[in-house]
Amino acid sequence: MGKESHYSSKKDRVFVRAIQGQYSLKEELARLRALPRVIRGKEMKFQDGPQSFSKHFVEPVDGMTQTLHIHLEEYAPGGRTQKHGHVNEAAFYILDGKGYEIHDGIRYDWQAGDVAIVHNNCVHQHFNADPDTPARALVLKSKPMFMFMNMLFQQSVIPRPKEPARPAGAGYEPRHDETNYNHE
Repeated sequence: MGKESHYSSKKDRVFVRAIQGQYSLKEELARLRALPRVIRGKEMKFQDGPQSFSKHFVEPVDGMTQTLHIHLEEYAPGGRTQKHGHVNEAAFYILDGKGYEIHDGIRYDWQAGDVAIVHNNCVHQHFNADPDTPARALVLKSKPMFMFMNMLFQQSVIPRPKEPARPAGAGYEPRHDETNYNHE
């Protein structure tokens, strides 16, 4: 299993970071301009598991952006995520695999090349429909902006599974070293 769970950790998370300084914000602008402009995804490892894994590329805690949260999700064969809801929208670009979403009780099927949209205030869950093959999605969210605007609904309804999906999910490890992200 990956390192400590991003979604079920009891540690405080940074949803929107503080920006302070003189009115001109010269120091903040200099700090931002000194940061790397390319994030090396292959240097990052997936976390969470055993049915769904996440690799968080950009979020406010990193100090690079304030309005975006971008991460890669990998669903083990037959895997699913926690059932949850949040106030922000999210776009899931499906890189490979096939699966479905349940949004407020309605099923939406997807496959590689599709974009699945989670609307504001939607209680939802993500599923890999293939019991033998993993699936991946690149997730783009403006969650930090919503949090900044004091739109604070976010909650797990049913937690992430702690057991692997059966049968092919037993012992499944995410594809840390994948180099082809455009499976179709």
